[in-house]
Amino acid sequence: MTYFSLLFFQIIVPILVLLGLGAVLQKKFAFRVKALSQLVTYCFMPAAVFINLYETVISLPVLTQVMGFIVLFILSQMLLGTLGAKWLGLPRAEAAVFKNSIVLINSGNYGLPVAQLLYAANPVGVAIQVIMVIFQNITTYTYGLFNLISTTKSGWAIVKEVIRMPIVVALVLGALLNLLHVPIPAPIRIPIDYVADGFVAVALITLGAQLSTIEVKSVLNKTVFLSSFFRLVMGPAVAFGLILLLGLEGIIAQSLLIASAFPTSRNSASLALEYDVDADTAAQTVLFSTVISALTVTCVIYISTILFS
Repeated sequence: MTYFSLLFFQIIVPILVLLGLGAVLQKKFAFRVKALSQLVTYCFMPAAVFINLYETVISLPVLTQVMGFIVLFILSQMLLGTLGAKWLGLPRAEAAVFKNSIVLINSGNYGLPVAQLLYAANPVGVAIQVIMVIFQNITTYTYGLFNLISTTKSGWAIVKEVIRMPIVVALVLGALLNLLHVPIPAPIRIPIDYVADGFVAVALITLGAQLSTIEVKSVLNKTVFLSSFFRLVMGPAVAFGLILLLGLEGIIAQSLLIASAFPTSRNSASLALEYDVDADTAAQTVLFSTVISALTVTCVIYISTILFS
């Protein structure tokens, strides 16, 4: 078996199995998908983020490099989305969905489980993905909202919403307790570990349930295809250029390149539905990019391990 096949069967296939399980369970039992999503957002993901940051030591220079890359990468995706929408001559609503589909990445329910499977023996790789999740959530509720309806919330309201995000609280607590070397009592640590250990399975089953609710209409229309191409192919290509520009190497470069390759965030479809802005196209992009990512993410993982081993 080739290394590419090994990556596909050990990293991607387990993810596809859990996505499929979530879809089957959703079709049979019709779960309240929003409740499942809240369970992941307010319970499982914060626990996983907390434990990872609590147990991982990242030097300040490395943290600075990672954050610098992420800011530049997100800005480059904004520019890419804007230029792409103008090049395609998309109407305003479709352009907003197109830009969000490129900038908003599924770093949480999809990216973090991949990182945990891939970097089980190297917590730094997972910690970098955690930082990407934080930045993606901030981007979602600032740039993502602004794209769809710029008058929805004031700047201060957005700031308060971001501060209250459970993963932000988990990030601060985990990093602070790590820095101060504060031990966690067993009666508290053990349940947190249990919840964190269940994150991968619950997050992917929930994502599968969410995807199964998306109606498949004209999935292969031009906007869906091109936005997925920009997200899954152009995104990692730009990330690779930034990695070379910043002189990043090793596990940092590898994990950042992989973090740039994940499909469009489910939040992009949720926001479009909530504000009634071309919701069908947004949902179909999420579904199509997630399916195609089984191949593209495997390719990026394979290339990153060769380039930055």
